[in-house]
Amino acid sequence: MMNQTYRFVSSLFLAAAIATPVSILAAPKAQDAAVQVRVYDDDNKDYHNWDDRENERWHEYLKENREKDHEFKEAEKKEQAAYWKWRHKQLDADEHRDKDNH
Repeated sequence: MMNQTYRFVSSLFLAAAIATPVSILAAPKAQDAAVQVRVYDDDNKDYHNWDDRENERWHEYLKENREKDHEFKEAEKKEQAAYWKWRHKQLDADEHRDKDNH
C-alpha cells in the first residue's frame, strides 16, 4: 500500500515538473508599457512604435509646421505621410550626429 502511494505521489510530481515549463511558455508575455501602438509608414514600408516619445515628436512637428494641434490618428493620410518623411529626416540626422561623436 505504501509503495503504491509513493508511486502515485511521484507520478504527480513528475507530471507537474513536465507541465510547468509548457505552461510558462504558453503564458502571454507582458507588453512593454511604453509601447502603446504600432503605426505603419506606407512610404518607407516600416513600422513605428507610437509611444509618448513619438507623440512628443508629432506635436513638435505640428508646432514647427504651424499646424493646428491634433492627434496623429485624426490626421489625413497626406499629413501622416509628411510627418513620417520629416521624422525619417530627423532619425537620419540623429544617426549621422551619433557617428560624428564616436
